[in-house]
Amino acid sequence: MEGTLFGFNEEQIADFFSTWGVGAFILYMLFIIGEIAWRSKAGKTGTFVLFFVLSFGMLGFIAKSVIQKIWGI
Repeated sequence: MEGTLFGFNEEQIADFFSTWGVGAFILYMLFIIGEIAWRSKAGKTGTFVLFFVLSFGMLGFIAKSVIQKIWGI
């Protein structure tokens, strides 16, 4: 079969990595934010601010995935 990799076409591979790959990357970024908070001794308020501000952009990706599941897109 031409244009496939391990029996998957390009669209299936892109769909998998745009959800699970980016999701794994988001979890890794949360780990990095936690490390930053811990190493800088940010305290409770500082840690909250770091997680809120730095992970706010991830909320859009998660919301997009949830909306797609709800609407069946």
